[in-house]
Amino acid sequence: QLQLVESGGGLVQPGGSLRLSCTASGFALDAYAIGWFRRAPGKEREGVSCISRSDGSTFYADSVKGRFTISRDNAKNTVYLQMNSLKPEDTAIYYCAAAWVPGGNIVLIAATAYDYWGQGTQVTVSS
Repeated sequence: QLQLVESGGGLVQPGGSLRLSCTASGFALDAYAIGWFRRAPGKEREGVSCISRSDGSTFYADSVKGRFTISRDNAKNTVYLQMNSLKPEDTAIYYCAAAWVPGGNIVLIAATAYDYWGQGTQVTVSS
């Protein structure tokens, strides 16, 4: 069974940090581009960051640029999202997603490009 599982969410004070993990089971992530998305209460889903298969190409939404860092460890079949200087407006459910891209290294921004999705992990930034 192909599955993505997010972990690392929680409650943190403004200015704090969290590291989210996205681990795949049932398939190898090294043929997939990975994206992180979030959905805040009452808002549409937003693309946060994404990373290519292996050449390190990345994309960040303007709202998180300079604060969040995406990385991957294909040997561990895991992608990370390091979130620093968190703000209350970062509160959301965070989802990771995988898109099969056997042809090369590309960064996929559109959510519709992704094939597999995790169940999400809640991040709450509040004092």
